[in-house]
Amino acid sequence: MINLYYHGGSANHGCEAIVRSTAKILNAPMRLFTTSPEEDIRYGVDQVAEVVEDKEQRLNKKNFAFFHSAVSHKLTGTDYQYIKYAHKEFLKQISSTDICMSIGGDNYCYSGVDKLGYYNKMIQKKGAKTVLWGCSIEPSVLTKTVIEDLKRYNLITVRETLSYEGLKNAGIVDNVLLCSDPAFQLDRADADLPEGFDKSNTIGINVSPLVTSCGKLVMENYIELIKYILEQSANKILFIPHVVKPETNDKESLNILMEQFRDDSRVAMIEDCNCMELKGIISKCKLFVGARTHATIAAYSTCVPTLVVGYSIKSRGIARDIFGTEDNYVVSAQNFKDKNELKNAFQWLERHEKQIREFLEKKMPEYCQKSMIAGEAVKKLGGIR
Repeated sequence: MINLYYHGGSANHGCEAIVRSTAKILNAPMRLFTTSPEEDIRYGVDQVAEVVEDKEQRLNKKNFAFFHSAVSHKLTGTDYQYIKYAHKEFLKQISSTDICMSIGGDNYCYSGVDKLGYYNKMIQKKGAKTVLWGCSIEPSVLTKTVIEDLKRYNLITVRETLSYEGLKNAGIVDNVLLCSDPAFQLDRADADLPEGFDKSNTIGINVSPLVTSCGKLVMENYIELIKYILEQSANKILFIPHVVKPETNDKESLNILMEQFRDDSRVAMIEDCNCMELKGIISKCKLFVGARTHATIAAYSTCVPTLVVGYSIKSRGIARDIFGTEDNYVVSAQNFKDKNELKNAFQWLERHEKQIREFLEKKMPEYCQKSMIAGEAVKKLGGIR
């Protein structure tokens, strides 16, 4: 059995896209272990994988499990035993013939990766094989402990060269495969743009709380960009939220922008929908400016010229692998110096729109196909035809 784990729910439509794309790539029965099964069912993910809940169970302070976990933490400084007890229902369902795929592609981009290592170790103690799927990895997280953890995976599929080189420099080589993000294989579903919007006049815009947390200049840059588009062209602005989880909801940031331009009929925001419909909407944009990685992947893969408002290695790495450079294709949200940088970058995109689209039309078939290499490696690992 193929098990997908460490999934936080499909209200993050990037996570949903990974699940759906993985099902397409592997074309085999799968179980999806998720902390938010209600989200996965709401967006129809239960149609491509068996949805199984994996929520952390609180330990009773009067039980041996709590005592053992506390002693272990004091002696080792780790929470391995706690995680093992808190997720015992998940572990019960893992057998030695399983392949278990950690699908949170950017989880090794941030601090707090200990839990991923505990899962990896627990699963392998059951005799199952582990795969770190479609990942990016920030070099700053590569401590000795994390390096040991990463070497333990049976297979790591890396979605861009910057992370691949970082792993190689850390001595993690034998179990690593470079390929494209699985979501480059995501199917798109037809979805309508608002009335009056079409491919000739629609600029898609996505912003996330992750980038707005980088400082007030981020929103100021988005505001100046929108003013420029509305004042200097007949184009229309379509806000596209790609993550709508309560703790990190793109709509919160986009609503601020909607309020700023509430009196302009050329500004609209789409309703929430699944990731295939989102890809269909993004594919109908003339140009796209996005912060969420999988929103930009939807744009790239449908040959929409795209400007990425980046905040980690994954944005730079994917752009570099596609275009040969991230210059002009990625702007750093952390490094804005004034309120006109996003507008200036967008003007470059406008000037080169035709060439970029033609380049993507030639590049994308081969680049998207590189996602399938990872699927073949997983099938070989598990003896799956």
